[in-house]
Amino acid sequence: MPRLPEARSLRQGNQLRGLAMSALQVEYSRHWYAIHTHPKQEERAENNLKAWQVETFAPWRKGRQIRRSATPTYTHLPLFPGYIFARFNVQKLLHKIRYTRGVHSIVSIGIQPAVVDDELIMLMKSRSSEEGYILMSGELRPGDEVVIKEGIFKGFVGIFERQMKDSDRVTLLLKAVTHRAQVIVNLDCLEKLDAQ
Repeated sequence: MPRLPEARSLRQGNQLRGLAMSALQVEYSRHWYAIHTHPKQEERAENNLKAWQVETFAPWRKGRQIRRSATPTYTHLPLFPGYIFARFNVQKLLHKIRYTRGVHSIVSIGIQPAVVDDELIMLMKSRSSEEGYILMSGELRPGDEVVIKEGIFKGFVGIFERQMKDSDRVTLLLKAVTHRAQVIVNLDCLEKLDAQ
């Protein structure tokens, strides 16, 4: 009979070790969360979170503005205005993240922060260009057939070759009845033809 207390304590010790291991797994698990930022403070929130050694991902897109001078300028715009993503351990850093400058709140379901799937973040990262902008699905790719909407080549059909570096101009291979010619036109003058 004296062995029963030893067996019970051994079982309790194993259970405690199991609880400690699961607590350690939770403690060291980091997940992605959507962070709601204050208006136009995505970069500020991202930089401040990085200062806490928090991994962040702020998807950006290239925006185009036309001013009175008619020369377009490009801007750095958030893909999701007012939101960025951060990967952290919610048990350890929730309080710090919530009170980081630039952060409004953590997107939650009820009171529990909502985990963003790793695969979604990886998909967005895989669609990033060399400049760090997310490529949208409607963007032109080499070989796409396009029609020119305006200018002296209006109505001509061509094949998209490439976008000129640091420019809104593109290179097309025009398809004509007797020959083909390479031309450079503004990107906004093009419309992608539907595959039929």
